[in-house]
Amino acid sequence: MGRMELIKKTHACVRLEHEGRVLVIDPGAFSEQDAAAGADALLVTHEHPDHFDAAKLSAALEANPATELWTLRSVAEQLSAAFPGRVHTVGHGDAFEAAGFDIEVHGELHAVIHPDIPRITNIGFFVDGAVFHPGDALTVPDRPVETLLLPVMAPWSKLSEVVDYVREVAPQRAYDVHDALLTDLATPVYEGQIGALGGTDHHRVKPGTRLTV
Repeated sequence: MGRMELIKKTHACVRLEHEGRVLVIDPGAFSEQDAAAGADALLVTHEHPDHFDAAKLSAALEANPATELWTLRSVAEQLSAAFPGRVHTVGHGDAFEAAGFDIEVHGELHAVIHPDIPRITNIGFFVDGAVFHPGDALTVPDRPVETLLLPVMAPWSKLSEVVDYVREVAPQRAYDVHDALLTDLATPVYEGQIGALGGTDHHRVKPGTRLTV
């Protein structure tokens, strides 16, 4: 298959385009208002609001009756009644086609934020055997990864864990996501350490940047 175009949106959201089809992953509260607009297929990794914005998803589903959503049960239950037959519940080990994109689901739980906070479900999406978005977890797929969408900064992670995750996945390249809380002062520190220690081609990209993957 030909290469996809990846458009980085704010925070954890990305758009993937191929042959006129559009797939959007995790249009959340920090993402642009139109982050999900024009999507043929929608994927959501988990229920936290920086990844799941019901209004954005509903607007996209209402705008195009052919648009469908694949996600885990906690998100699906909030939207399935309004869009019968168009909201699909998936979990670890599932594989499906969404608007012509081949998707595999990897992972089961959100990373530990604090031992006192119960862990919720989180799934990652592997798109066309090339791009992996893990959501809020450091899930390592059981197959090679060309492009890793790297959750670079979160309340549940530290820099050493991010570096070790990149080393373990060993992708051909890694692009930062989950980065809205990363300040301009912190950016060169993260870029320098991940670039020097991660062992892969690593880049921080600004929202709106278009890349071929």
